[in-house]
Amino acid sequence: MSRRWGLEAKIGAVLVAAVMALSVLSLVYTPHPVYEMVSGARDLAPSLTHPFGTDSFGRDQLSRIMVGGRYTILVALVTVFGSALIGSAIGLTIGYFSGALDTAVMRLVDALSAFPGILLALIFVAVLPASSLTIVIALLILFIPGFTRIMRSSMLTWRNLDFVNTALVMGAGHFRIITRHIFPNLLPVLLSALIIGLSNAILAEATLSFLGLGIQPPTPSWGRMLAEAQSHLFSAPWCAVAPGLMIILTVLGFHFLGEGIRKRYC
Repeated sequence: MSRRWGLEAKIGAVLVAAVMALSVLSLVYTPHPVYEMVSGARDLAPSLTHPFGTDSFGRDQLSRIMVGGRYTILVALVTVFGSALIGSAIGLTIGYFSGALDTAVMRLVDALSAFPGILLALIFVAVLPASSLTIVIALLILFIPGFTRIMRSSMLTWRNLDFVNTALVMGAGHFRIITRHIFPNLLPVLLSALIIGLSNAILAEATLSFLGLGIQPPTPSWGRMLAEAQSHLFSAPWCAVAPGLMIILTVLGFHFLGEGIRKRYC
């Protein structure tokens, strides 16, 4: 009898679906033009016309939240899936063959992990020209070691099992054993890591944007919206509450969903 989805996973799925729906909807519809500045509508409190209020430039907060989510989630998706692909390939290879290659790669991974992740990302973003591609490259370097560790440790658990030895005796090649015999068994672990990685990537992108090193204006970004709202915390607190709430809900949604997947399959 299969295990049922827990409450944690269901809550996460609902939160993620809601955020994704808003972001996808922004491709075809926003309540107001995203870049429109209305001088007579600055710092308006939430209302039926502007459910999340307006900012100090008279721009509709809900519209900017929707579009900002689109860019934030896109950066997170590209980053996490890219780092998962590269990290998995490295982790599976060194875990299967071990030896000097495993030792050398893991020492490099340890060296990268010795630095605080966000500091490492800040260094790359500060050195390279500010752009969305720069953010993706910085976050890729940040997340690859984590996926490498996860897939390597999983490979070390599975590589000496009887069915792997049997496949070797029957003449199966190493590539076939890794991709056809072992990797399918590691998919639940990888899927859980992917979902949780998305929450971490969204938080990292928001942090970089908050510091002015992420997605550049006038393109909306949740982190950038938080930074712009700092000087209006007391006069227009909704400018900070709206993007802050979206970051919290999105990160929690992906985290709950990832934990739910891990508890069910791992």
